[in-house]
Amino acid sequence: MTQKIAFGVGMLANQMFPAAISIFIVVLVQDLGFPGWMWGVVSLAPRIFDSLTDPIMGFISDNTKSKWGRRRQYVFLGAITMGISFVIMWQLFRDSSIDYNFAYFLFWSIVFYLGLTIFSVPYVAMGYEMSDDFHERTSIMAIAQWIGQWAWVIAPWFWVIMYDTAWFETADIAVRELAIWVGLACAICAMVPAIFIKGKSTLEEDYSPMTMKNIRGSLIKIWDSFGEAFTSAPFRKLCFATFLIFNAFNTVAAFTFFIIVYYLFNGDAGAAGIWPTLFGSVGALCTTFLVIPIVAKMSKAMGKKKAFLISQSISVLGYVMLWFLFIPGKPYLFLIALPFFSFGIGGLFTIMMSMTADVIDLDELTSGQRREGIFGAIYWWMVKFGFAIAGGLSGAIFSVIGFDTALEVQPESAIVGLRLFFSGLPILGTVIAMLIMRNYDISEERANEIKAQLKIKRAERA
Repeated sequence: MTQKIAFGVGMLANQMFPAAISIFIVVLVQDLGFPGWMWGVVSLAPRIFDSLTDPIMGFISDNTKSKWGRRRQYVFLGAITMGISFVIMWQLFRDSSIDYNFAYFLFWSIVFYLGLTIFSVPYVAMGYEMSDDFHERTSIMAIAQWIGQWAWVIAPWFWVIMYDTAWFETADIAVRELAIWVGLACAICAMVPAIFIKGKSTLEEDYSPMTMKNIRGSLIKIWDSFGEAFTSAPFRKLCFATFLIFNAFNTVAAFTFFIIVYYLFNGDAGAAGIWPTLFGSVGALCTTFLVIPIVAKMSKAMGKKKAFLISQSISVLGYVMLWFLFIPGKPYLFLIALPFFSFGIGGLFTIMMSMTADVIDLDELTSGQRREGIFGAIYWWMVKFGFAIAGGLSGAIFSVIGFDTALEVQPESAIVGLRLFFSGLPILGTVIAMLIMRNYDISEERANEIKAQLKIKRAERA
């Protein structure tokens, strides 16, 4: 349990950074005057860079010879890089020009996402290595997700602090200070797995060399390994399904604030009070105390695939309910939909990360290699690439529907467009993902067969 909690504390950092960014980024548009295209660029470009560096980091992590093992030193270094760059990138001032703030934020975002790659790829691989038991893997990921979900409980309250003049005069001032506390606290949390999850020495392992002389061949091998891993049909299904659900969710996640303020409260952010905060915080509490425990039990009782399909079906119902329960003058009604809505992302990573560990066993059986780093990098590459596209799509949707934050009252067409995308896009992505996963075929019985065959092969190699 100590190891699981240490892994979970790392997940808290891994979740808190994107959770805080999803809140703070509203300031770029609402308070610093970024047009929609700038928001799209600063959301898209750093994440594309991040997604391109993930496979390289996966290869490096899988082939590191060190007395500390393959992962711990990178997790520690990435934690420091993330924390420092996160603090710096939010030091934005109204007195600076929009072009300067745009260039400054874009540069430090790229540095931050480089640190995220250095941390997250070996960190996720740590989790895959912690157990070879079918159900224990789900337990590890469920505990990690349970701890990580507190980021989404805490982060929405930043909205209250940012826009309450009793705390700060303006939201951009609030973000500058909040970023310091978030960056330092998350850097410490991210270091915990590196300190407490031990790794055995790999000094004597026969790994691919990573000298400058061999860097070209190493890079070729990275993409070869990337291609080989993606030839696994079960793994492709996991990646595409995650991409669709997570991408659709994140494209519209930032719309919550604007729907509540401009639709439910007619553009009055002060009158909206804590309702934007309650949407995120109550949803995360539902995930923490309701969704994750239920999905973990469902997975054990009926298998991971059925648990995934049922949990995502419930989330579709939640998105439908939100269309009808966003009612001006009655903001409390949307709370009814949140337990259903929360099954989407809440159930996704609990099950998918456990399934990925099963797929890695299958890969070892066919390839003879343990490639947690590469598989983790590819899986999170899909997540991050989807996140990048989501950021770009969010800005594009704002431009297409004609939403203008300079207006106190938005055109009705812009509000209807926001609501249509908010409910419709996640429903579409989730339904397609469910169709992809309907033929996923690594059951508990199949996983146990693979495990038994691996034991024989490992004994033969020994």
